[in-house]
Order: sequence, then structure tokens, then C-alpha cells
Amino acid sequence: MPVRAAMSVRAGPLPPVRAAAAQRQGPAGSLRPLRGAALNTGARDVIISASNLQKRFPAPWGSGGAPVKAVDGVDLEVARGETLGLVGESGSGKSTLGRLLLRLLEADAGTIRFQNQDLTKLSSRRLRQLRPRMQIVFQNPYSALNPRMRVDRIIGFNIRAARQAGVDRRGRVAETLSLVGLDRDMLRRYPHQLSGGQAQRVGIARALVSAPSFLVADEPVSALDLSVQAEILNLFADLQDRLNLACIFISHNLQVVRHVAHRVAVMYEGRIVELGTREAVYEDPLHPYPRLLLSAIPTGTRSGDTSAARSVRQRLKQEIRELGEQAALHEVRPGHSVALRSTQIEQQRSLAVGQE
Repeated sequence: MPVRAAMSVRAGPLPPVRAAAAQRQGPAGSLRPLRGAALNTGARDVIISASNLQKRFPAPWGSGGAPVKAVDGVDLEVARGETLGLVGESGSGKSTLGRLLLRLLEADAGTIRFQNQDLTKLSSRRLRQLRPRMQIVFQNPYSALNPRMRVDRIIGFNIRAARQAGVDRRGRVAETLSLVGLDRDMLRRYPHQLSGGQAQRVGIARALVSAPSFLVADEPVSALDLSVQAEILNLFADLQDRLNLACIFISHNLQVVRHVAHRVAVMYEGRIVELGTREAVYEDPLHPYPRLLLSAIPTGTRSGDTSAARSVRQRLKQEIRELGEQAALHEVRPGHSVALRSTQIEQQRSLAVGQE
């Protein structure tokens, strides 16, 4: 079935990188346009924010190398009702960033504010009290679900862990299961009795049953068949409309993020190199790294891997190498920030025009 675009594409010819981005093939199935926070131009109710967030990991034992900068001075914020897409290649630091925001990993430096509370300074007891309001959906649904527990216990565990007094646990579990599009007869099944899509819906239900205000979805469709991906992406869009969550959607697949995110942050070597609205990042990227990512996505046509396309990618790689040390992220126009110096921005604009 055809994939419906999640955003409009401006009229007229585009440079090769941008023109190809307008033709990318997404997940199989019909994807409906995203609504919600992207249309809200008023005051933003920021749910979670990070400032100068840093995390290093030791070099592999015996390598003698320097510590790896997994997250290197990241600033971001996510508002109620907004989905921020976090994209980048494997090893760019996006999953580490998601876990830092939930304090599943401890940051080396920086601050994290969740609903006006500094998470980095909270005691373990206070953090446990906040856990029901901050949840995560993992990449592989089967490895994330306890194989020895039935679905009703898997979902209901978060209610017991939250110690929510006066809650009808069975009623809440059944209601949440219905919210993610599953029938009650699933409650008595074990994870191995579920399809991949059903198992991921159970994982989503487990995250939502405690009524969180912030959700991290870490590659939630990458382990699923293409035929199921569109269903789960539409589910996320529906849940965003109903629940008004603040959500970070992590993926290496730019087409997936394009269909679910209001804003997009592109990570490269532990830093955000471009941050903006969906339209800004996909139609008018300034940093050569997101332009490189967009150029590498198959278009579904024979021209997608021509020598000209390969030449564009090689040129973009060279541009990234020539940038040298990354500049600080700063706003170049309302709603669009990039980690480039002023002279580099002008240079990138000239190069983009030259590719038209």
C-alpha cells in the first residue's frame, strides 16, 4: 500500500540530497499525518530538559585508548504533547542519551530537569517515586518481557511497583490493553505466544499503565517486520493525540522519525549537530551530517545509487572531515539550530546551492 507523507514537500526542484529525501520509502502500510504540538505556536509546557549533559565510558580493556565520549554536552527540551525524534548512526550516543534522561544511567556532568525537579540531585527514594511518570519502550519486545509471566502480570507489575493506592489493577490493565489495540484474551498469554507486533504493543502498554508524562521509545519498530511497523507508528501517533505525552522517539531510520516526530535532533559523535522542526531538518538541512544521512536512504528508484549519488555522499563525508572541531549548537532561525560557525553556515548554504 502507498505510504502517505507526514509532511508537505515544497514545490519546485530541490537539490539532489533534498529531492531524494522527498521520495524516500518508509514502512509499508498507510501512515497518517501527525497532529498535536507541532501546530501549537503558544507557550510550551516543558516536561523534561537537559543542560550540558555528559557521559563517558572507559575505553575497551587493554586498548590503551581514551574514554569514549558517548554524550558530549547535550542541551535539549521536550514539551507536553511533543515528540522529539532523535536520529543518528549506531554509536552516535542517542540510546545513551535516552537512558541518561531517565536516570537509568548516571551522567558524569550536566543537569536534567523533569517537571521542574533536578533529577540529578534526587535521592534514590524520591527517584523511585517519580519512576511511574517516566517510562521507556525498548527495541526488542521479546527480550524486554519476562517469558515466565503472563501479559496481565507484565502490565500490572508497573502498578504494583508504583504503589498506587485505590487503583483497580485489573481494570487499569484491561483498559490499557485496549488502548494499545489488543483484546482481553491476550491477558492470559505468555510472550512466546504473541507476534512481534503484539509483543511490542504489550511493551507499550506496560509503559503507559502508570500514566507517565514522559516516554522514551528506543528503536521501538526496528525489530519488527515492515508490514507491522506502520501499525506501531500509527499507534504512537494515536497515543500522542490521546495522552498528550512528552516523548523522545529514538531511531536510526530517518523515514520512521519523519512520520512520528514534531521536531528532530540529529546526533553525531555524542553531540546534537542539528535540531529543528521536521520541515527544517528534512527539507533544508544545514549541517553536512544530516545531509549525508538523507542522501544514503534508498529512494526505491534505480537512480538512488547512481555514480552521481555516490559522488554526493563522498563529497558530504569530505565536508564533515573538513569541519574540524564541532561548534556549539546555536539558533540560525526560529526553531532551527545547527552546530556550525557563521562562516561554515554560509559555506554549507553555498555548497547546497551548488548541488542543485
